[in-house]
Amino acid sequence: MNWTAKDVHVYTTEREYIDTAIIPLMPVILDGGIKRAAEQGEFIQLLSMHLERQFRGRTLMLPPFAYVKDPKEIIEELESWSNKANQAGFSYVFYLTSDSKWQSLNESCNGTLIYMPSIPLEHMDEQHKHSVIDNQLKSLIGEIINAWQRTND
Repeated sequence: MNWTAKDVHVYTTEREYIDTAIIPLMPVILDGGIKRAAEQGEFIQLLSMHLERQFRGRTLMLPPFAYVKDPKEIIEELESWSNKANQAGFSYVFYLTSDSKWQSLNESCNGTLIYMPSIPLEHMDEQHKHSVIDNQLKSLIGEIINAWQRTND
């Protein structure tokens, strides 16, 4: 499910089956590094879109958590998103990022942080772009399924 009125309506009626919230993490840099941040954002958005299609009916893709500060400075704010998701009944919260700064905060996250290094997509045609994303999606799906199974064991 996506963060749209139509999908949220379905979510509210089928809530007991949708146990996973996914939060894309997107850096916003407006000076040096702007192109890299945009590349990471484009990659994570496309990856999120494909992931939502794979797990439609079990996940709700929340709006991206966009940030301008260093992740260490905003970890508490991100935790509040997780807490709200848990209070709303989500058993699992996943964060998707291409920003390597989050990797050192994995233990601090109240959820499962998944780091996927971004791949430059700007010069690819649409078909090749989606093919590359599908390849990345295979390992991402495995990580999510493993996290689901760990808590069911």
